[in-house]
Amino acid sequence: MSEAPPPAVLTDRAALTSRTIPSMLLSDGSATSKTPAPSTPIATDAAAGARARFSVQGNAVVTGGAGTLGLRSCDALLEHGLSGLMILDINPTESEKEIEALRAKFPHATIATSAVDVTVEDKVAEAMADTVRILGSIEHLVCFVGVVGCVETLDMPVSQWRRILDINTTGSFICAQAAAREMVKQQQSSTDDNDARGSDSSSSSSSGGGCSITFIASISAHRVNYPQPQAAYNVSKAALLMLKSCLAAEWARYGIRTNTISPGYMDTVLNEGEGIREHRRIWAERNPTGRMGVPAELTGAVVLLASSAGTYINGADIVVDGGGIVF
Repeated sequence: MSEAPPPAVLTDRAALTSRTIPSMLLSDGSATSKTPAPSTPIATDAAAGARARFSVQGNAVVTGGAGTLGLRSCDALLEHGLSGLMILDINPTESEKEIEALRAKFPHATIATSAVDVTVEDKVAEAMADTVRILGSIEHLVCFVGVVGCVETLDMPVSQWRRILDINTTGSFICAQAAAREMVKQQQSSTDDNDARGSDSSSSSSSGGGCSITFIASISAHRVNYPQPQAAYNVSKAALLMLKSCLAAEWARYGIRTNTISPGYMDTVLNEGEGIREHRRIWAERNPTGRMGVPAELTGAVVLLASSAGTYINGADIVVDGGGIVF
């Protein structure tokens, strides 16, 4: 005869039948929603039309923005019209020379940096609030921050597993949530201002295409890479694919589009060194393009997802890997 479960267990199970859960709300896509259809007349001037199609308006926060991929994408966003940029990185001073070069190249843009550990919730929230204070608003978030660890899974310390997921997955969530809270706050402020003026204008973001969040995932989110063992990294990036889908569904009504980019092996300092010469050869040989990618080849997808051309791209993943994913 089995023993009766403790009273606390009975209470917890009974509570399940009386609980209530929230329901997801979607936008209705009307002119007064946060997701109205854009007005896209055919431009009379071809050059002006081309510029407008991929224009990036407003301000952006780029996490891990002091790294090679982040800096190249910051440059591209600024080239396409970004007004203000906040680079969040664990140590942005390591790229001080490159950041100063950005300021010289884009003298009319406000470019700021902040040293932030993305796993510390309060510090990330402070950094987002500081961004709004310095730049005025946040329209775009691009999350490059991430770490990798290649180790046989039998030998992997649990602390390493937790660290990789904490930075790559939880850190991206913390940044997205903090940025989205600021985006929603400024959307509401804009609506209140319109109401006070008696305006019937759309309440969508002042950037003209709403707000955007882009996570940098990886081809490692789609398959097991060869030949290096990196279970924690693969899982952390695969989680980003589901996270972007969840946020794309939940936050669209606020005019926030959430997408991911999955790069293949990129030829950066992280993939250099004599110790991985054989790995680099294998990565190139198993790719239809026959080589690794270079940072500039990632910028097109970054710009697209933040630009006027991306207003109907939500919940998508763009693979940029030279075709490696076909095998």
